[in-house]
Amino acid sequence: MAMAVGGSDEYNSEINVTPMVDVMLVLLIIFMIVTPLLQQGVSVNLPRDMISPDEDGDITKDTSVIIAIPDNNNFYIGKDQYPLNVLGEKIKERMKDKTPDKRIVYIKSGIDVDYGKVVEAIDTIRRQDIDKIGLVADKKKGETKAAN
Repeated sequence: MAMAVGGSDEYNSEINVTPMVDVMLVLLIIFMIVTPLLQQGVSVNLPRDMISPDEDGDITKDTSVIIAIPDNNNFYIGKDQYPLNVLGEKIKERMKDKTPDKRIVYIKSGIDVDYGKVVEAIDTIRRQDIDKIGLVADKKKGETKAAN
């Protein structure tokens, strides 16, 4: 009878958890770094709506035109700031390749923005022959779907 040196000839059926924990920690760090970079455009404190209609899926697309109005003096398309008199040209430039049914401009306006500033932005959009304008609002927390 010989003695087995350096371990046994049997298979080890125990799970080694350490590599799995290492992989999970690396994934956690990656998600913590990437998540803040996913936000598009400028942060706007949006009003909360009372009755939530179905969300338009086009808002999250990269090709959609979203005008952010965080305060009374600033107008943004994406992360680029434009004065109101140049805003119309930039919208027209972004809409030139879209079909008439896909020509929608979304407006994200902050709570403290004057109503007149939003109306001025809507007038600027309408002067570019765009009739579909979407106003963006946050859903109330804990709300799943509005009752009809």
